Amino acid sequence: MVDPVAATPLLQIARAARAVLGWLALLVGLFMLAGWIGSSIPRNADWREPARGVPIMVATNGVHTALVLPARTSIKDWHETFPPSDLKGPATPLQRTYTHVALSWGEREVFLATPTWADLSPSTVARVIFSGGDGLLHVEHYLWPAPDENFRRLILTPGQYRRLVRHVERFVPEDPAPDPFGGYGGNDAFYAAPGRYTLGNTCNQWTSDALAAAGVRTGWWTPFAGGVMKWTR
Repeated sequence: MVDPVAATPLLQIARAARAVLGWLALLVGLFMLAGWIGSSIPRNADWREPARGVPIMVATNGVHTALVLPARTSIKDWHETFPPSDLKGPATPLQRTYTHVALSWGEREVFLATPTWADLSPSTVARVIFSGGDGLLHVEHYLWPAPDENFRRLILTPGQYRRLVRHVERFVPEDPAPDPFGGYGGNDAFYAAPGRYTLGNTCNQWTSDALAAAGVRTGWWTPFAGGVMKWTR
């Protein structure tokens, strides 16, 4: 039989643990609700997609979002800023044919230390939640990415694309750029970038802020990828 005197502290611990878990669940639920509400309030509500212009894409892996932009236009040559020669590993003929760059911003340690979500440690999650972290720019090079559910196409006018470029350039390393960090594979690299990652200023907020700067309709506060993607076709 369990000694009633010994059981009392155990019951108190169990009750305290349930209370803590209950409060954590409540906080998570409130955060998700706030994210849904914030992402549903539109910026640039009167924006309409033009019939012709500069095609871009908004991409997602379900958690993280990125802007997929044409590598070269008369407005901006991203290969001058992020040359394929920065990619780690031996040079290949493919590097000369990349047509698009995918640009995204995020937390430095999460980017560099978690090539897969399975590598994301609880300690890293806790640190990001409570103290945030330094920003980092992720640049991926693509050859004619095809539109699909996770790569959604948008058309911008030249003026809108120019404003988008100016906004993104605020996060580009000053010239001359430092040596980039190696990426996850042979077609991507990381670059030091300004900005502080917090729960209020996430990677997905960065994407929607860039779209909003261009005048595109998007949500006010978009901590989650779905809050960005629901405004695209």
